[in-house]
Amino acid sequence: MFRKATADDIAVIREIAGEAFPATYASILTKEQIDYMMEWMYSEEALRKELDGDVIYLLLETDGKATGYVSFGPEGDSVHYHLHKIYLLPDRQGLGYGKLLFAEAENEMRRLGAEVFELNVNRYNKALEFYLHMGMQIDRSGDFDIGCGFYMNDYILRKSL
Repeated sequence: MFRKATADDIAVIREIAGEAFPATYASILTKEQIDYMMEWMYSEEALRKELDGDVIYLLLETDGKATGYVSFGPEGDSVHYHLHKIYLLPDRQGLGYGKLLFAEAENEMRRLGAEVFELNVNRYNKALEFYLHMGMQIDRSGDFDIGCGFYMNDYILRKSL
């Protein structure tokens, strides 16, 4: 059901992101910011850099097809990790797959020696409730300049493993 993504999966990740990311943020961000962030985070070059570095992508496959992913990696040292992204195709949301992805990421981070992890979530993203339900706690908030006049207005959530 889960497998580690490689550079050969970049097109698959981009396909899932192309559906899930705009659907998630359509009521929160402008189309211009969504387009900018898609290029910033999901260009082939950006994904290749992550996959060639220390970011791990796990793909969720259901019914023989990749339908979601989670990415995470170390932050500064081997005991602090950051969960970068977790997305499912819209038709797979609300079916328990998000919990499976989240739990698999937690297990893998723990296996790699993580003691704590954080994630950023837009303050108006309905996924905030999901993360709180999964045991995350709001640690702080911030407004992060991502270029071209756009900001990410996030909570930073934290959880000990």
